[in-house]
Amino acid sequence: MIKIGHKIKNLRLKNNLTQSELGARCDLTKGFISQLEADLTSPSLSTLEDILSCLGTNFTEFWSDLDSEKTVYKKEDVIVAEYEEGYKIHWLVSDAQKNEMEPIKVDIDPGGATEEHSAHEGEEFGYVMSGNIILHIGQNNYKVKKGECFYFKARLPHFLSNDSKNAATVLWVSSPPTF
Repeated sequence: MIKIGHKIKNLRLKNNLTQSELGARCDLTKGFISQLEADLTSPSLSTLEDILSCLGTNFTEFWSDLDSEKTVYKKEDVIVAEYEEGYKIHWLVSDAQKNEMEPIKVDIDPGGATEEHSAHEGEEFGYVMSGNIILHIGQNNYKVKKGECFYFKARLPHFLSNDSKNAATVLWVSSPPTF
């Protein structure tokens, strides 16, 4: 099976669509889109053509750079998503799902928190670029200030929150990719 899920996810995010919205536009379920992006299923050619059309591309453009390895990622390659819980994710490496680690930049508003990530195999690293955050790992909480970093095995559920009056920015790297 050819792995195309990460590329479809990146196109969906660039178009500011949720999985549900893309599914609705293509007469597919959110579950199918989720499985497709996780490379757990593959679409028929006609379904893929519909998906690509909804994402504003075609077969030629979609396949043109599938196998090329990118080394430098520019500002225009960054994918940004904003969440109601008071945080914003910047996917710095737009096709990181195919790699062994995934770097993101997370902006957390005062009082905001990222979604909780379930326990998984792998490791997490973060560097607080500005502000202060609380790192939640299982039942433990750790205050991490600007200029400090964290590193842990992702064996327990984890997330970040910001209980201060100022926004915080964190460079966060997950291995393997989980964002």
